[in-house]
Amino acid sequence: MSREDYRPFVPAPGKSRIGGDTPREHAKVRLESPRARELFDSWGKLADAPFIGLTTDGNVQPGLYSLQPSGAPAEAMSAAASALIDLLSPEQRASACFPVGSSMWQQWQNTEILVERHGLRLDEVSIKVRDGVLAVLAASLSDKGFEASRSVMRLNQFLGDLVGGPKVLGEWAYTFVLFGKPSSMEPWGWQLFGHHLSLSCFVVAGQMVLSPTFMGAEPAYCDTGPFAGTVLFEDEERRGLSLMRSLSADQQRSALVAKAMMGPDLAPGRWHFADHLHLGGAHQDNRIVPFEGLRGGAMSAVQRRDLMDLVAQYVSPLPPGPHAARLAEVERHLADTHFCWIGGYDETTSFYYRIQSPVIFIEFDHHSGVFLTNPEPAKFHVHTLVRTPNGNDYGVDLLRLHYAQSDHTHDTTARQREG
Repeated sequence: MSREDYRPFVPAPGKSRIGGDTPREHAKVRLESPRARELFDSWGKLADAPFIGLTTDGNVQPGLYSLQPSGAPAEAMSAAASALIDLLSPEQRASACFPVGSSMWQQWQNTEILVERHGLRLDEVSIKVRDGVLAVLAASLSDKGFEASRSVMRLNQFLGDLVGGPKVLGEWAYTFVLFGKPSSMEPWGWQLFGHHLSLSCFVVAGQMVLSPTFMGAEPAYCDTGPFAGTVLFEDEERRGLSLMRSLSADQQRSALVAKAMMGPDLAPGRWHFADHLHLGGAHQDNRIVPFEGLRGGAMSAVQRRDLMDLVAQYVSPLPPGPHAARLAEVERHLADTHFCWIGGYDETTSFYYRIQSPVIFIEFDHHSGVFLTNPEPAKFHVHTLVRTPNGNDYGVDLLRLHYAQSDHTHDTTARQREG
């Protein structure tokens, strides 16, 4: 299936899954569904667990991360965030600002169902505040990362227009949260989340962590209206497929986990009604995901180069210094990086792949329809995800190291306890 194939799956007027005219009305209706209640109930239980981090066996591998300034634009970030705070009312500050070690970092999700009461909802604040939030993103991300984030938001509006829910699925249907006091040296961060987009950005002393990062789109291409020509995930799809097809027959057998995305050779429980084949989505901070597939150590030099090029695409939202540092971090563990695949690997077949090492976790997944009606995974509905395994999502391990190496009198397990 090509991206242009989405039109036959646009629901007829009055037949979409939009449950109300506003996000809150829609959420109330959607939460009457047993499936939605099941999803949010399961997330609630997971949210109660102390943060450990995504691992391969339940045990965090120590010594993977260190405090090392990498040229993060901390001063520009701090200036933009401080300017934003100055625009907020006392009530908005109370709703949007939390301690840097708060467990609220983990309260993101990527559905359109608005259940959160915290943060700055961009479709409810003034244009001046909204522009202030965008200024924080622009100061923090690379140009490519900022544009990709805005493209996700615009494609969300396009989807809303397609299915008759422009206020539920809108360009500004996202929540922004601040953690800690903006500073060029001390730890702080921000988070933006909503349908098909979640960014968690932590910075300390010129060092940055940008994970978990979730980006998706349904459809991943806009062909009409003010955002016509917007397209996402072409490089992630093309480079992933190219890498899989470059492998020898023996290497492909090692990489292949299952031949079909919804086939009988999938392990029981491997497909989830909400996450589909994703393993590292919302509230999966402590998930155990064993390595699968082909090791980097079993690849040729050219294949390892192509694997690193693929990784570079996923970490491209980072600004130049942190981007280079992140790639160097991944390359140090390249021999222990695993590449696995589910689905076919011709030009038309939908697929899933994962890149996983001690320090990075990347997923690409073609999905079946949620608001569109395609019953099987299609290339016009894409989810991607990046995590930092072994305890450094949200910069948790860097925060621990910062407190351990500074004069702060602070319980280094504060992240697990602060609200």
